[in-house]
Order: sequence, then C-alpha cells, then structure tokens
Amino acid sequence: MAEAKARGLPRTERPLSPHLQIYTMTISMLMSIVHRITGAALYFGTLLLAWWLLAAAMGPEQFATANWFFGSIIGRLILFGYTWALIHHALGGIRHLIWDTGRGFDLKTVDTLSWSTIIGSVTLTILLWAVILLGGGQ
Repeated sequence: MAEAKARGLPRTERPLSPHLQIYTMTISMLMSIVHRITGAALYFGTLLLAWWLLAAAMGPEQFATANWFFGSIIGRLILFGYTWALIHHALGGIRHLIWDTGRGFDLKTVDTLSWSTIIGSVTLTILLWAVILLGGGQ
C-alpha cells in the first residue's frame, strides 16, 4: 500500500474486516463458544473433584465437610452444572470427531449436529440426575 502511494498509483479500496456487529449469531457459532466455556468449567469442576478425593484421603472430618458442601443446595447446583458441562463437552467432542472425518459440513448437518448437542446434553443430564435421585443415590 505504501509503495502504491509512493509511486502515485491509485489506491485500492479494500473491505473492512468483518466484526461482531456484522455477523448474526448462528447455532454453530454459539456451540463453539459454549464448547470453550464448558471446557473451562470442567477444569474448575475437576479441581472440586480433586478436593473431594483429597478430603476422602485426609480423614473422616475433612470428608464430612466435603460431603456437606456437595450435599448442600449450592453444591448440588454445581454438581448439576458440572454434569451438564461434562456431557455437553463430550457431545461437542463427538461432533468435532465427525467433522474430523470430513463429514457433516453442509449447513443442514452442522445445524442438526449443533441442536442435537444441546438437546442431547440437557436430556442426558436430566435423565442421569433423575436416575441418581430417584434410584436412591443420595
């Protein structure tokens, strides 16, 4: 560009880079964002799992404290969210695995896989928690 200006050549107008105000959010964009967020959530949830395991190894008092936390309303909400994040991230990984084979890149299949990830993760999370709570796994 600087060379064209120095030579006196006409300046070529180039389009501006697209930005978030130009893009409309698609389901696959949302799934990409949520996949990254669930990956980060799994990191922090795994730290809580490690705390629970360390508490079990440290003795009955520490284990009782960890169990009290995970048995509280906040603890159960965190566990529910961790379960959903784990299932959602796994289903998103399967979606990416399908794409790694070179399949599923047409828009209809991309949208179908994205919606399947959302519906599947919510359904499987609720089913798993229903089995745990109704099956006496408290």
